[in-house]
Amino acid sequence: MSKMQKGFTLIELMIVVAIIGILAAIALPAYQDYTKRAKLSEVILAASACRTTITEVYQSANSGTTMTAGSWGCESTGSTSKYVALVATDAGGKITVTAQGTGDTAIDTKLVTLTPLTTTGTVMATPTNIGTAVATWRCGSTADGTSVPAKFLPGSCRG
Repeated sequence: MSKMQKGFTLIELMIVVAIIGILAAIALPAYQDYTKRAKLSEVILAASACRTTITEVYQSANSGTTMTAGSWGCESTGSTSKYVALVATDAGGKITVTAQGTGDTAIDTKLVTLTPLTTTGTVMATPTNIGTAVATWRCGSTADGTSVPAKFLPGSCRG
């Protein structure tokens, strides 16, 4: 009577361990980027609150109203949350948020910008565009001053 094989051979176990190692090597960096994008979502959320305020000012202010940097009413001069160090605006309503606390030097102290645009795609300005609606917002554009690498920005905020 022949004996039946029970269990796995050493080669079979080594193949399984190698496959798990390869999968871990691919998945770990992707997971780390995903967690950084999740942290930056809080930064975008801080800018979104300011975006609403600026949109309302553009639509409802009297013609000829001039705004100055930091006078839109939504800025912060200090840390507002774990991942947001500062929220600033310029005279045209461009929002600049400084990131902090992510534990990554490619993100911490870097900037994310949101810029209001007209229907033709030009940057809005006061008093020229006061009384008109903000057509869209450009988020994460390096031309506007965003210094966070695009791979860490949420999908909705990549220029």
